[in-house]
Amino acid sequence: MQTKLVYTIQDHCRVCYTCVRECPVKAIRIINGQAMVINERCIACGNCTNVCSQGAKIFVKNIDNVKALLSSRQKTIALIAPSFAAEFSEISDYRQLIGMLRKMGFDKICEVAFGADLIAAKYNELFANNGTKSYISSDCPSIVAFITKYHPEIIDSLVPIVSPMVAMAKVVKALYGKQSKLVFIGPCISKKAESEIIDEALTFIELREMLSFEKISPVEVEMTDFDPPLGAMGAIFPISRGLNKTINTIGDNTDEDLLVAEGKNNFQDAIKEFRDGLLENNHLELLCCEGCTLGPGMSVKGLQFSKQSAIVKYVRNKMSNLNLDLWKQNMNKFIKLDLSNSFISSDQRLDNPSEREVNEVLRMMGKISEKDHLNCGACGYESCRNHAIAIIEELAETEMCLPYTIDKLHNSVNQLAVSNERLVTMQQALKQSEKLAHMGQLSAGIAHELNNPLGVVIMYSNILLEECLPDSQMRKDLQLIVEQAARCKTIVSGLLNFARKSQVNHASVNLFELVTTSLNSLIIPHKIKIEINDQMTNHQVDLDHEQMILVITNLTKNAVEAIHGNGSISFVLSNSEHEAFLEISDTGFGIREDDLDKVFEPFYTTKGIGKGTGLGLATAYGVVKMHKGKIDVKSNADKSKGQTGTRFLITLPLQKS
Repeated sequence: MQTKLVYTIQDHCRVCYTCVRECPVKAIRIINGQAMVINERCIACGNCTNVCSQGAKIFVKNIDNVKALLSSRQKTIALIAPSFAAEFSEISDYRQLIGMLRKMGFDKICEVAFGADLIAAKYNELFANNGTKSYISSDCPSIVAFITKYHPEIIDSLVPIVSPMVAMAKVVKALYGKQSKLVFIGPCISKKAESEIIDEALTFIELREMLSFEKISPVEVEMTDFDPPLGAMGAIFPISRGLNKTINTIGDNTDEDLLVAEGKNNFQDAIKEFRDGLLENNHLELLCCEGCTLGPGMSVKGLQFSKQSAIVKYVRNKMSNLNLDLWKQNMNKFIKLDLSNSFISSDQRLDNPSEREVNEVLRMMGKISEKDHLNCGACGYESCRNHAIAIIEELAETEMCLPYTIDKLHNSVNQLAVSNERLVTMQQALKQSEKLAHMGQLSAGIAHELNNPLGVVIMYSNILLEECLPDSQMRKDLQLIVEQAARCKTIVSGLLNFARKSQVNHASVNLFELVTTSLNSLIIPHKIKIEINDQMTNHQVDLDHEQMILVITNLTKNAVEAIHGNGSISFVLSNSEHEAFLEISDTGFGIREDDLDKVFEPFYTTKGIGKGTGLGLATAYGVVKMHKGKIDVKSNADKSKGQTGTRFLITLPLQKS
């Protein structure tokens, strides 16, 4: 059965995995959440088309091909399955349906029930002549496909007889000519690819579509009967134990000889028990559906017992009006046809994965121990283990596991929360950087405007200073002018550093030695303890030695001034693969939270009047930025929240190798 009969409309597939759950052979592969039918593994049972509420699983329709046959000049004969009585139960007289088919254009309409009579006689003969050998019925093509694909070891147990449809097709060819075109009409999808003797196959769903399109009504047609040969008890074939009843009517086999199993779970269990030798001296009558009246090609789903009742009523009426002698004549005539059949293995079984592979997949989904195996079935598989095996076989995906996906979603939500927090921090940093950039532009403008007049003042002050007498008051005044002008120039230089207009003379510098050199240039009170924690694996950093000393000394001076009484200043040096980190912390009085976003602004200071210019941190910020690094500050000024103090973290790129 290589023809692709069932396929997926991807736009309709909604990741519910119902088709996976209902497929008896797991012929569904999940690709990016879409359930795709694997044609080679499919047995065309139609379960997936029945259960898909979104209409994503559909079967191939042959309506256009049948219309083309009917419009041609070729003799076209309809072979209608006996389950039509259950499908068209609203039609009071079955002869109306025959009239509708004739109006549609069929030259002959024959009932497959006669074919069922023939194969029942063949079954009876086979069972009687083969002693204790047990057989499995072969009239359901989905059952045949299941055995040839998934249990080829018992393929010889399939009854070597054709199905009622094929038997009837051979009868019709013999009676009405080999050139006749045959169209089967029934409840099955799998019949569409069962045998080449049938030219086209329609489901009852398709037949209703055609009748509706042609606007053919049962009240507007001439009632006619089936064309011969007419069937007898074979019409009971579609209901539970139908084959058994037909065989017993024709032969002498008892009910105990033939066990019946219907439905996707029951027929599989029966085959496994048969394979394991637990059903000796018994034959199996198997149907993939729960009776042909519930086939996927029926337009009305469910109503199992109402449908069975409709068929029983039809059979009783048929048997009461049957010309038994004519039926026997036809049976004797066509029983001589070759109705034998053979089957070819098409093994689709997959190799079992190793325990190591299965356990690895289970661990990947967070199923470490047996208690983690919830076996909830949400993925469509009976157990977590089966799901893991399907993943290894590339039939399933890990995301099909609902608990795993929920845990993954929770982790994603948590990660998003962390990312969002980082984003907020980065947004605040960007706002601060933008603010400082504007301040830098303003500072650069002021610095450039002040540099020239300051230079003139300093130059002429020094000239006048040289001309003044050593002890004169004017010399003292000029010295004051020179000192204050020099102080102004220092402030202007700081503004330029903050605005990042200065040049950086990069050199390979040992960061630990730089810190110790900076500390040696300062006078640290004895009451303050200095701690250096060197965790670096690579001390060499590309930076400007003099400017970075300025940064460290400025931060250290601020830390010293922030400590009243005993305290400590700690330096922590560390690095990653590409960056160096210098952390300077103190146990001083800290910086208020409201002041933290302003500390790098020029002229902003928390010190008293005359105790600072507010350029120390601004200069440090500018120098670090010139080194393509970053400087962050955290502080606590509230004793109720714990130890007060301030921590500056400087991040610098490491020396390039």
